[in-house]
Formats: sequence, C-alpha cells, structure tokens
Amino acid sequence: MATELNRFSKTLTQEVTNPAAQAMLYGIGLKEEDFVKPQIGIASTGYEGNPCNMHLNGLSVYVKQGVNANDMVGLIFNTIGVSDGMTNGNDGMRYSLPSRDIIADSIETVVAAQWYDGVIAVVGCDKNMPGAIMAMARLDRPSIMVYGGTIRSGHYKGQKLDIVSAFEALGKKFANNISDEDYKGVIQNSIPGQGACGGMYTANTMASSIEAMGLSLPFSSSYPATHEGKQEECKKIGAAMKKLLELNITPKDIITKKSLENALTVVMALGGSTNAALHYLAIARAAGIPLTLDDIQAISDRTPFIADLKPSGKYFMEDILEIGGVPAVTKYLYSVGLIHGDCITVTGKTVAENLAEAPDLDFEKQKMVFPIETPIKKTGHIQVLYGNLAPEGSVAKITGKEGLTFDGEAKVCEHESEIIEMLAKGEIKAGHVVVIRNAGPKGGPGMSEMLKPTSAVMGAGLGDKIALITDGRFSGGTHGFVVGHITPEAFDGGPIALVKDGDRISIDANTRVLSLHISDEEMAARKAAWVQPAPRFTKGMLGRYIRTVKSASEGCVTDEA
Repeated sequence: MATELNRFSKTLTQEVTNPAAQAMLYGIGLKEEDFVKPQIGIASTGYEGNPCNMHLNGLSVYVKQGVNANDMVGLIFNTIGVSDGMTNGNDGMRYSLPSRDIIADSIETVVAAQWYDGVIAVVGCDKNMPGAIMAMARLDRPSIMVYGGTIRSGHYKGQKLDIVSAFEALGKKFANNISDEDYKGVIQNSIPGQGACGGMYTANTMASSIEAMGLSLPFSSSYPATHEGKQEECKKIGAAMKKLLELNITPKDIITKKSLENALTVVMALGGSTNAALHYLAIARAAGIPLTLDDIQAISDRTPFIADLKPSGKYFMEDILEIGGVPAVTKYLYSVGLIHGDCITVTGKTVAENLAEAPDLDFEKQKMVFPIETPIKKTGHIQVLYGNLAPEGSVAKITGKEGLTFDGEAKVCEHESEIIEMLAKGEIKAGHVVVIRNAGPKGGPGMSEMLKPTSAVMGAGLGDKIALITDGRFSGGTHGFVVGHITPEAFDGGPIALVKDGDRISIDANTRVLSLHISDEEMAARKAAWVQPAPRFTKGMLGRYIRTVKSASEGCVTDEA
C-alpha cells in the first residue's frame, strides 16, 4: 500500500532516474525503508515576530510526529507571513494582501518541485489561510489545513480586550476620553500571548469557513492556540492524511460550488470579515470554479446573521468552543437547510457525516448564537453595492446596528493617515462620508486595511455618525458604516477618483446602491480632466504586484494574464 501511495519515491527507487536525489534524501537522514513511504510537505507560516504565528513551528513538529507515526515521511518547510495587526495604519500594510499570493506561490513551488505526495499547511494570520488553500487548489494533491488557533482575550480593569481594543483606545485618546494610564494599560494587556486576533476577524473568519468547506478537521477553527486540543489535532493529522492518500481525495474533490457556498454561509451567519469575499473569489479561481460578487450576495440574502461576536458583538472566538465550537453552529445551519451535507471533507466523510457527531446548540443556555427565527439581522451583513460610485461592485459590512442607509457630505482623504490627522484636529464631523482613495490593489499598492481609521472613529464616538468608503479593504475587526473594495479603483480612473470635498454621497443597503450625487455631465467633465497618477513602485515585489494584480471584484489574483 505504501508504494502505491507514493509517486515521487517510486520514481527514485524503481526507475532510478535521479541518483543525486536519492543521495540527498539519504543525506537528510532517510533510511532505505523510507523510500517507499509517501512524502508529506508540512508548510509552516511560523515566525517569531507575530503572536498569530509565533507558535506554528512548534505545532508543525507535532504534525510531523503524527505523519511519521502513520508510516509516512513528514518534511517541514517554511513560507512567509505578515502581521496584519502590526502593519495596520502604516506602509507595511501594503505587503499584507500581496503576501497571500506569495504564500500560495511558495507552497506550490516547494511541493511541486519536490513532488511531495501531499501537503499540510500550518497557518495563523489572516492571509495565511487563503494563501495555503489557493496553493492546495493549484497542486490538487491530498491536503489539509491546520489553523494555529485564536488568541485568548486580554484583561484590564475587569474588561476583556483584543487587538481592536488597542486601536479604539487611540480614538478615545484623540477624544480625551481615556487617561494616559488607562491608555497604556489597554495597550499592554490587549494581547496576552500566542494566537490569531480574538474576534470574528479575518483569521477566525477564514479558519471557520475553511473548516465548513471541508479542508480542515472539525474543531480546527474552534480550539484556541493554547488549548490542549490544538496539539491533539496536530497529532491526528497524520492519520487523516493517510486516509486521504488511500482514498485519493484531493482539494478539487473538496472545493466545489456547494462547499464554497457552505463556507460563505458560515461567514454570513457568524458575522465574518469582508475579506472573505476577496479571498473566496481567489480560492474559487484557483480551483477553476465560477464565483462572482453576485453569487456572494445571493448567499448573504438567504443567510441570517445570528452570532453576537466581536467586532460588532460582545463575544470572542474563544467563547465559541464553550457552546460546541464551529461544528455546533454548522450543524444548526445544516438542520435548517442552509448547509449542503453531501460535500466530501478531509475526514473522508461528508459534511453530514461529520456533523452527526457534533454537539447541538442549546438556545436556552447560551445567548451567543441565536435561532434563525430571532436573528441579529434577517440577512447577511456582507452586502455587495453597485451604483455610479462602484460600477463594478463594492463590499459593505452592514450589521444593521449602524442602520441601513447613510447620506452625507464627502470628506476626501488621499491616504488613510489623513483621517487620523483630521480626527486629532476635530475636523471629522457627524454627517461626513469619509472617502479614502488610492488605497486599491494597484493604487496603494496592496489594498491596505482601514482598521486604524475605523477603530479610531469608533473610539472618538463617531462610529454611528459618519460613514467611510474606500477602494482599499477593511480588517475583520472593522465595524461601523463602511464600504470597501470599490471598483474600479481610483488608480484605474474609477469614479471614486473623481469625488470632491462637499459632494453628496448616499449609501443604501436596502437597494444596495452607492451613489455620488452629481450630474452625468459633471462626472464626464471630471473624468476628462483626470490624470492617472504615476505608480508608487515600479520595481521589486510591489512593482510587480501593480503590474499583475486583478481588481478586487476578481479576487486580486496575480497568476492570470
């Protein structure tokens, strides 16, 4: 059986086409009996500089132990990571979204070049998950994702804290609503150790939905980084991989239109990040499956928002485990007809078979997840808006708590730092629609997240009094009346490039229309006078990104002509 499972080693031992490769494998410590075993690449995005990733190299060792214990050869390699939390609000954020595609490219490169029989990705921060899944889809070899787990909440003066607490404290400081002592206390206590940001932000959004899609084991997204279940999961991965090899189940068996719908249904139900729209467009393209913004809107239309989780709610990802984890939530969604049960998963079983073993939600004992009869919002919070400001689409995060419509006066910022300066000076007023442009995939470049501005707005007490629109992105930690991913972006001459201070802008989540209230003639005159700015970079990784990246409405992929 072992020889039948292995492609690369069979070539070495039976056809002897590359004696140097044999010699090198002896050189890394393999024995003769190892040459008939499947070789499994274990891709770790671990590095010391980020709490989301600092423990992943250690988890990879447990994964390797489990692989080796199941008569396979585990071979650990590393790829990059970028801390979204640390880069938010500075120029380092330009590298965050591009890192997704570098992760995908590097995993594809190592696994294909070394001809590993399968791949296990051990991942943490936001872009790690979609990058790994994109690579798995391209390679189409048996694959499993292991999520490094959510962080535990921080604590200060009886208040539970997370990364967004730190950004919101800055806004409170601008508004003189926090003492220097308490500001420092929040900053020092928001992040207690290892794990990804603790709310239903991008990392937990992607981990939860990828589990629902079937590419990680049940509970992978639910165990906090420091929970004993996380190590146990890593040790079980070897047996799961062996089964995938025996059954020859590959990512393209798992990533289907139905499983993508399952993933996005969980995103909507849990109130997940708008980044999920961007990443699932890219994952679908990697797998060769048609998926559009309109498909995402259709899923939002039929899926109630039922989870009271951060950033708009009060609970943390660590709390989900106490009520049965993501499997319990997915089981409930399946019971009400919102999840396809016939999709195959990395357990070798279908979604329905996996969920049969999951606990049930108890709506009497817990008030974190609500029944669909009494949801937080009857439809999903992610709304796709079109209109003369977004002719190719935009993505809004509308939970309903901030209302469904906004009409106000434009306040234009050419860079997100300008809004921070305006807030500090008290220049952002109730009724403003703040426009942050030239932040798109090409114009930024890198389509920066706007967590610092939106959190500062919240901290300043303006969260329900202004709106913010951008051709950039939002963090999963963002809440408030926000619209991002506006396409075409300003760099390409999209209408957002033509907005002027004082213009009237309206946002209507009921009709899903984003409007700039000027005449067609005025719009045409402004367009005629517009001159494309020079690219901020012409060389290096960001220069190449500007030349190759597709628009946000196409997932910002970089591997298509």
